[in-house]
Amino acid sequence: MEIGISTFVETTPDVQSGEVISHAERLREVVEEIILADEVGLDVFGVGEHHRKDYAASSPALVLAAAAPQTKRIRLTSAVTVLSSDDPVRVFEDFATLDGLSNGRAEIMVGRGSFIESFPLFGYNLQDYDELFEEKLDLLLKLRESEKVTWSGKHRPAIHNLGVYPRPVQNPLPVWIGSGGTPDSIIRAGLLGLPIVLAIIGGRPVQFAPLVNLYKRAAEQAGHDPSKLTVASHSHGFIAEDTEKAADKFFPSTQQAMNVLGRERGWGYYDRSSFDAARSFEGALYVGDPETVAQKIIHLRKNVGVTRFMLHVPVGSMPHADVIRAIELLGKEVAPRVREEVSKWEAEQ
Repeated sequence: MEIGISTFVETTPDVQSGEVISHAERLREVVEEIILADEVGLDVFGVGEHHRKDYAASSPALVLAAAAPQTKRIRLTSAVTVLSSDDPVRVFEDFATLDGLSNGRAEIMVGRGSFIESFPLFGYNLQDYDELFEEKLDLLLKLRESEKVTWSGKHRPAIHNLGVYPRPVQNPLPVWIGSGGTPDSIIRAGLLGLPIVLAIIGGRPVQFAPLVNLYKRAAEQAGHDPSKLTVASHSHGFIAEDTEKAADKFFPSTQQAMNVLGRERGWGYYDRSSFDAARSFEGALYVGDPETVAQKIIHLRKNVGVTRFMLHVPVGSMPHADVIRAIELLGKEVAPRVREEVSKWEAEQ
């Protein structure tokens, strides 16, 4: 069972003071977070791509590359790369470069993106949302298959027997599909035999179990061995020494961030009762002391089938010291509990 962190490198106003940290400072902070995650034994760190004022990371590969030479073991991934509005050749080259700098620890997590700012920014039409992703994923997978590529499509100039460099250390360079839980994306990942990351950020996580089964059935039908495929989850959360302390620290920035997005997307108002319901044992928020969070992750492993868990922290802007402490607790106290109990449970199966 792998345990890690994901972040969107947010730069929203501080809930108390209204101050906004600069993009430059937040980027330097997240490099510190990646280095710490490696030091405390976490398995993976993911950085999301956004192109708007309240997020500092428009280039996950570049941020991860800053940490690569300063880390030893942790895997470094996007979370996600918005492939629909990017050039697959550049994506592959960037992450192959990261793979070299980290000596074989890079991964690409691709998705269509739940934010749309990158489409007009790079000159793409939202009406081509699905078609763009399918075509560009096809090219990305061909780029990792061989040094020289011949390919043609609708939305990008053709490639005629051209080499793409540098080549990665890993063969193949891992490509994951990020999904919010739509059956089409689940089936696509299964048919391609690609590992999948589920954004489990609302409702009851156990409701994702049928989607994991759908994924494995699709993989098996396409001739892939489902037992060799990895299912990951990306879920919001925060850890402190005491559960109520964790909740009180995490709620203000989460509420602010959720209500900003809610106004953009027509969601209902996010209040403390919504937050507290979500941090119940069956809810999608992983907030509490180390034992509370560990038991929720173990429950997710046993009942949904995920084999990698990524805690998304912070949501909104939180004090850097609080985020650092949460990463320490995840690595030093939560992860050992989860790995020990999951190992025992798997041995009994």
